[in-house]
Amino acid sequence: MDRPDDVDDPTDETHAVTLVRADGSVEVLAVDPGETVVDAANAAGVSIPYGCLYGACGTCTARLLGGEFEYCEPPRALKPEARNRGFVLACIATPTADCRLRVGHAIQAEAVGTPWK
Repeated sequence: MDRPDDVDDPTDETHAVTLVRADGSVEVLAVDPGETVVDAANAAGVSIPYGCLYGACGTCTARLLGGEFEYCEPPRALKPEARNRGFVLACIATPTADCRLRVGHAIQAEAVGTPWK
């Protein structure tokens, strides 16, 4: 069934993604439809950790504090337990609503643990 042209499609909206850092600083990105959080950050000149850009390394792991997103690739670097605890991969996460993410290098260690504690 076709939709009338005047009906808003929420997937066509730009979403505000608030990045919260360990030091309490906050930055807000405008993320276009289909754009990943990492791509939007790079376009805005905002530095966040990332590596592979396809969800395999986990360097871009962030903590979802609120909002909704979809993945444009399978999140291979996160086990289901970490995903269930609210961890996301910013390099393949495309927001479907406004979001708040805690970002920084320490987030990956929270998600997967580290033997170096």
